[in-house]
Amino acid sequence: MTPGSDTFTAFVDVLAAALDDHDADGADLAARLHLSRFHLDRVVSGVCGEPPARFRRRILLERAAYRLITTRRTILDVAVEAGYTSHEAFTRAFTRAYGIGPAAWRLHPTRTQLEAPSDVHFHPPGSLRLPARTKVSSMDLLTKMVEHHVWLVGEMVSRAATLSDEQLDAPIEVSVDEDRQTLRSLLSRLVGQMAMWNAALASRDYDWSLEEHESVTSMRRRLAQDGPTYLAHVREVVDGNRLDDTFVDALCEPAEVFTYGGMIAHVLTFAAHRRTLVALALDRAGVTDLGWGDPMRWVAEPA
Repeated sequence: MTPGSDTFTAFVDVLAAALDDHDADGADLAARLHLSRFHLDRVVSGVCGEPPARFRRRILLERAAYRLITTRRTILDVAVEAGYTSHEAFTRAFTRAYGIGPAAWRLHPTRTQLEAPSDVHFHPPGSLRLPARTKVSSMDLLTKMVEHHVWLVGEMVSRAATLSDEQLDAPIEVSVDEDRQTLRSLLSRLVGQMAMWNAALASRDYDWSLEEHESVTSMRRRLAQDGPTYLAHVREVVDGNRLDDTFVDALCEPAEVFTYGGMIAHVLTFAAHRRTLVALALDRAGVTDLGWGDPMRWVAEPA
């Protein structure tokens, strides 16, 4: 980040809070940032390619377009919200921006976002969105999803440690396997799934007996070893762009050949179902702080 981009980010925050304050002119917005009007105009124009006034008008038009297709407000109401004093003035501005009048656009809408050098746009329902500072590749996303999986299984096991044996062993009616599942068995399988694939990659046998009424202490111990080991395998494959490479699982009868990408997809798919059942079981037991274990925020936030 540079001082200019920092100032621009602060300007976007101030503008988002003042979108409906049509009495606030450029000098007022600059004052809220403890800057002169000249300095704000120079910095914003330099960073985003638009002077502050034009930037604001574009954002308000994008919001107006969003209102036209998501509400039943009259065009005049939308115009007034966007800071225009008449239907005619709004129609002229909208037509210049979108190539068609607001009434016709409402019937056949296109993108609400207008071309802009900064790639900053109105983001429903009422904020502005800056472009990502770093791009997330598909392989980065895959690694983050596995990181989230390993972390979440650890958190679930930790919460399970606070429950009684009766709660751990209560049957779960919707099961992923043929056998009836419990919170204990699902958590043990979540840990064991990673341990099993670690064993396959190392051509070692996997001891299935470990999952027979496994204690939470044992799960924690195994996860502390097998979680990081499994994640290290994923990172190595992703960093080497080797998702299509194959390996032989000699433990299968007969031996089978899998791709690393297919194996990772298998783990995340079946683990997601088991994690959901665990989240529901924890919720019934009064443990609610993990929610659904949704990876959305995990993927979006910096490491």
